[in-house]
Amino acid sequence: QVQLAESGGGLVQAGGSLRLSCEASEGTYGRYGRAWFRQAPGKEREFVSAISWNGLRTYYSDSVKGRFTISRDNGKNMVFLQMNNLKSEDTAVYYCAVLQGGWGSREVEDFGSWGQGTQVTVSS
Repeated sequence: QVQLAESGGGLVQAGGSLRLSCEASEGTYGRYGRAWFRQAPGKEREFVSAISWNGLRTYYSDSVKGRFTISRDNGKNMVFLQMNNLKSEDTAVYYCAVLQGGWGSREVEDFGSWGQGTQVTVSS
């Protein structure tokens, strides 16, 4: 099973930007869609964005659409999340995962191989 490792989180002021990275432990991950989720304290894990195996298709939650951009580099086994115009409500632990269900899903149970997460804190 592929293992994922997130990085790039940190503390940023509202309106600032961060770029998260997710590295896979093996090249076979390139066959699968990938996604980012986030979980704020006391809240359920929620979908942020997903990208197809070839990077040609993406979808986003309404709360981040227009501010976040997901991308991938299969040659480096990496997926990225560029986050711009960050808001305090974006504060959460961000996780990457492999899409195991149907394209377009936003349900936690349709994703697997979760990483350990990276903390993003946005100060207002």
